[in-house]
Amino acid sequence: MRRWNGWGDDTINYHVPERAVRFLADLLGPGAPPRDATAGETLASLPPARPLEHPLVRSDGAERLRHARGQSFPDWVALRSGHIPAFPDGVAYPTTEADVVELLGLAQRTGAQLIPYGGGTSVVGHINPAPGATRPVLTVDMSRMNRLLRLDDASLLATFGAGIAGPDLEAQLRARGYTLGHFPQSFEYSTLGGWIATRSSGQESLGYGRIEDLFAGGRLIAPAGALELPPFPASAAGPDLRHLALGSEGRLGILTEATVRVAALAGRERLAAHALFLPDWKSAQTAARQIMQAGLPLSLMRLSTPVETETTLVLAGHERLIGAIQRLISLRGVRDGKCLLMLGFSGREEVVKAARGAALEIAGQQGGVNVGRTFGSQWYKNRFRTPYLRNALWELGYGVDTLETATTWGNVNPLVEAIENALHQALAPFDERAHVFTHLSHFYPSGCSIYTTYLFRLADGPGETLARWQAMKDAASQAIVELHGTISHQHGVGMDHAAYLPAEKGELGMALLHDVCRRMDPDGIMNPGKLLAG
Repeated sequence: MRRWNGWGDDTINYHVPERAVRFLADLLGPGAPPRDATAGETLASLPPARPLEHPLVRSDGAERLRHARGQSFPDWVALRSGHIPAFPDGVAYPTTEADVVELLGLAQRTGAQLIPYGGGTSVVGHINPAPGATRPVLTVDMSRMNRLLRLDDASLLATFGAGIAGPDLEAQLRARGYTLGHFPQSFEYSTLGGWIATRSSGQESLGYGRIEDLFAGGRLIAPAGALELPPFPASAAGPDLRHLALGSEGRLGILTEATVRVAALAGRERLAAHALFLPDWKSAQTAARQIMQAGLPLSLMRLSTPVETETTLVLAGHERLIGAIQRLISLRGVRDGKCLLMLGFSGREEVVKAARGAALEIAGQQGGVNVGRTFGSQWYKNRFRTPYLRNALWELGYGVDTLETATTWGNVNPLVEAIENALHQALAPFDERAHVFTHLSHFYPSGCSIYTTYLFRLADGPGETLARWQAMKDAASQAIVELHGTISHQHGVGMDHAAYLPAEKGELGMALLHDVCRRMDPDGIMNPGKLLAG
């Protein structure tokens, strides 16, 4: 069963090696596990639901609790402490587009606010009811609109109900010989509609493309009417209206069906992930940039800083394997300051062989040492298990969060340094330390994304814990804005990033976004407070 106050299936646990526990205690100090509220205690605090009488709407406490928060760090603090400031008043599960239209009508008649809900995996507050809302809040859970509706073999287009989750989408495609190839870390629970609404990136986006490359069209049902988005292969007929749906975060309406570009499985081998170690951060960046700009058909590339490399090796366990790798690369002159570079290849054997050879040659020119596929295979096997580490660290008394941005190659080093320094300095007033590390991923010829993880000790109470997180989040976000990175490469805006969006879009850009929202949603019932502050 899915955890109500943490990540994933409650039968799956992430084992933190004893070596890693000592590592964190040395860096941050011993952790003090908090006392978490039980589901029963939290349910006892639910306020009465404001009436939303309709056959599709459920208002029992368990439904309202499970749809109250997502997976951001503030969401975890609220759920674990039992101090949740707002709940939906009802949860609806439409099964047809007609149901969605009916629910929009209900919201318009009653003045309710309506929150579209995919897999509940948002890490920036997309699905949270706003505290102090004076109107009823209705969460629309799209999980029952989850079928493959049409498959066009000739055009390689598949149309799904937008509530389909990643594993079900891939299973239905693979049964017919196709794949979408979109694998975000939240793949097991996130949905197609959620990927589109937040402009998601998958781990293999280098090979398959981001969701905006895969999204061909669909139907978005807004309070003002239905927006039809035909799946043209290309069009010069004015601005592309699909980009209204992409990144719309539920502000314009509800995506009921989506057509995506799929790829044939034939000739695509399972992803082969290779691990290499470069002698230092400068040579590692040069290798990654040159590999990307060579136009090689890779599926995945990920480059860790020296601190993340060391942390990865500590957390990995497998001490015999890690020891053998350390001895091998040390003999080749790669020691302190080393950086881990992961390369992933998929496709026809001859294409993979050529791309692998060219990439390894480029890395070798920068002093890279290839340690083969064993370490990469372990990463691939566990790539959707990493989020479970959050549960284990919390229970040891440590909080962990991530933030991400993207920038051009010339700005990578200054931005990484500014983000990491901001996170460290933000904890100084609390007399606490943070462990901060970064990797580059989702590479482009002109730049890449920057993905930073930060660990810190939980405080004695939820308020102090949240204050520590807020100080770090604000400082890092300000650093991103000041150094002209995007406020989000793949997590979206939600509530947590809304204050920083004007710095990226400008005054006129923000006015345009507000104008579109008013046109599509004249009464302001759709997911208020997300994407656009206010």
